Amino acid sequence: MLSIRKSLTAMGLLIAFLFGLAPISVYSLQGQATDTPTATNTSVPSDTPVPSNTPRPPTATLPFVRPQFVVRTSKPSGNFKNGGSVKLNIVLENAGTAAAYSAQAVFSSANLVPTKNGGVAVLGTVGADNEVSVSQGFLVSGDLSAGVLVVDLTVTYYDDAGATYSDKFTLSIKVDGTSSGSGVSGPTATPTGVKTSQLVITDYSASIDPLQPGMQFELKMTVKNVGNANAQRVTMIVGGGSSGGSDNGTPQAGGVSGGSGEFTNFAPVGASNVQSLGDLAAGNTTQATQNLIVNVSTNPGAYPMKVTFSYLNDRNEVINDEQVITLLVYSLPSVDVSFYRPPDAFFVGQPGPLPIQVVNLGKRLSVLGNIRITSEGGTIENGTSLVGSLDAGGYFTLDALLIPEQSGIVTLDITIDYVDDFNQPRTIEKTLEVEVMEGFVEEPVDPSLNGGGEEFPIPTEETLWQKIWRFILGLLGLDSSAPDADGGAPMLEPGIEQPIQVKPGTGKG
Repeated sequence: MLSIRKSLTAMGLLIAFLFGLAPISVYSLQGQATDTPTATNTSVPSDTPVPSNTPRPPTATLPFVRPQFVVRTSKPSGNFKNGGSVKLNIVLENAGTAAAYSAQAVFSSANLVPTKNGGVAVLGTVGADNEVSVSQGFLVSGDLSAGVLVVDLTVTYYDDAGATYSDKFTLSIKVDGTSSGSGVSGPTATPTGVKTSQLVITDYSASIDPLQPGMQFELKMTVKNVGNANAQRVTMIVGGGSSGGSDNGTPQAGGVSGGSGEFTNFAPVGASNVQSLGDLAAGNTTQATQNLIVNVSTNPGAYPMKVTFSYLNDRNEVINDEQVITLLVYSLPSVDVSFYRPPDAFFVGQPGPLPIQVVNLGKRLSVLGNIRITSEGGTIENGTSLVGSLDAGGYFTLDALLIPEQSGIVTLDITIDYVDDFNQPRTIEKTLEVEVMEGFVEEPVDPSLNGGGEEFPIPTEETLWQKIWRFILGLLGLDSSAPDADGGAPMLEPGIEQPIQVKPGTGKG
């Protein structure tokens, strides 16, 4: 009978447990058992559920439910020095909409070594909107000069469907960097009460653009104190350097060191690379200049230049702010455009040759594009051609034709296209001048006019009577030659008597 009673009692307890009519005992992290009453149709499994592929039925508000852990609070305690023992107390909350099963927390850090449990803490089952506390001990082992210790916390758990979740948190512990002290965890924002000064170059430019090897130029820089404290006794060091002094502000021998900078491509001219800018208040700006020269051996390219600002802050500590600016160096073609021989005389309306010549005066090979010749005073023929590559001292010739449309000085506009060292299109523009004279105009001449109105002799064919008359003149001993065609004496018509002038005699009577 006793065995039958025990069997009925066990069966009743089992039925009550299955239908949620009996209390369930759960254990917290501290190991104390608590009785949690359960409501009708609500059950909390005591063990980790077996993973199931059956999808969870959707709810009325969300398409799915899941657990989700967040760090509610974290507080470090202990002696934060090298070799000291510390403890990190954390409160985790399940902010999700479902219970988390088989939850565990894993701690890891570069400067903290976990003790006792190896950095793994078992959290068990945590219901939705419930909190759980965990405490982890560490030994400090590492450099504390950074002022912040970083601890990585990873929480892994399951939901009631067997899906795995993992949440990773990064916790920071602020330490003072000395032999002892306690830390404060949480966000490490920049304190608003700290005063510091910082000098930056907000703008800079060169007096010559573009820069080429061998050119001297002035570098202008705008320096601004973007900090909230004054900068005292500011020294600018072009090329890089530092000012003598220790970390506590005590000056050391040597003063300002500006000779260790980089001066391969740019070198100071007229003054050293160290200049004093005086004091610069917080938020103010000042202008700084430095005369430099580009080395003749510098190849085209972009060259960084280091600029150091050394000054004292409000605690008389030596601060060195280093800046880097970039200067562009070009190697542009140096060409001469002229006539390779004196041009011929030009007349209005008549074409004349233009013996154009392009000579590379630079020390490097130059690759040029098209050359174009235009003029507003006439028409150019054969005025476009490709130049190509020219060696140092090489030349290119172009024979164009000019048909002037007006007299006087005519200007020739010559343009040569090319691409610079940074693949940007550029042009070379030159002008030449030629003198154009008025053209000759042939006017028709009246054959009957001779200068001021005199008649020109018109040669005619000799008649028979003229031939007889010349024969009679020959018998008389007179000139009987035929008249020439260049305007000789006109022939006399026969029958016309010409008076013969007889010179009077000088005899004595």
